[in-house]
Amino acid sequence: MDLSTNEAEQRQGGSAAVIPFPARPAAEAERLRRALAALDRALADQRQAVSTWRGALGDLRAAMAGLGGRVTTYQSELEKLAGGVSSLNARATWLRDWADKASQA
Repeated sequence: MDLSTNEAEQRQGGSAAVIPFPARPAAEAERLRRALAALDRALADQRQAVSTWRGALGDLRAAMAGLGGRVTTYQSELEKLAGGVSSLNARATWLRDWADKASQA
């Protein structure tokens, strides 16, 4: 059947007719309302999760700042200790050299 035959049948009131499905606007509206309500709940949950995440980031930032301060203090104490060890090493080397000279005399 080509296009011209189809047009001829339509003019003659051919036997093929399209029957639309019955419309159910109330059911569709209810389905849409439920979907929008679910979307609103999901968005509210997401807002809560993002807020919690931001709070956790703030806590992490504070903890890292505190850790940075402690590391700086630890580094300073290690530098003092290194100075003391270096001084003791120099004194021990001097005493060893003195003892070597004293035992040879």
